[in-house]
Amino acid sequence: MFDYYINAFATLFVTIDPVGLAPMFLALTAGMSQANRRRVAVRATLTGGAILAVFYLTGQTFLNVLGISVSAFRIAGGILLFLIAVEMVFGKRQARKAQTAEKAAETAEQEHRSIQELAVFPLAIPLIAGPAAISAIILLSGEAPDTITYAGLGLVIATIVAACLGSFLLADKIERRLGDTAQLIITRLLGVILAALSVQFVADGVLTLIRG
Repeated sequence: MFDYYINAFATLFVTIDPVGLAPMFLALTAGMSQANRRRVAVRATLTGGAILAVFYLTGQTFLNVLGISVSAFRIAGGILLFLIAVEMVFGKRQARKAQTAEKAAETAEQEHRSIQELAVFPLAIPLIAGPAAISAIILLSGEAPDTITYAGLGLVIATIVAACLGSFLLADKIERRLGDTAQLIITRLLGVILAALSVQFVADGVLTLIRG
């Protein structure tokens, strides 16, 4: 049982990578106030955790009922993630924020909507609850030898999600130590990384569909 938990924790920690999500969160929430950034962090972790919990409780049954394969989910997530990466690389995200700021009468409403959308995508999906994490949870759930071990897996998942929240909240302190130029460089660099990650998602999904 102990070996199972160690394996589950290592698998999910590497797959979700809470530490690596900190600079990603920093780039995606650039320009937001500290209060709004906290709202995004909490909403993203709650949403991502809820999605992971659904697949933890239902596993492969959920996808089978909808007629969706993990490979198809991986391809769709990769395409959507690539669109976000393009915005980051070419600075379109910041330009859109500037246009929104000019509409004073609609600023509050649009900012609230932006917080909700950003928390769901791409933070909750696919950065926290991505196809790789979902696949890992489905696999680990099927390998649990008994009910007690299965329940323990739920605690492991909760621990990883809590680590994501902590990583997001600490990202604000990182921003204070960086200037505008450094943030611009990080945003462009992470955009390129996101683009490569999204292409890998799509490639893996296509290969799995072909082999299947």
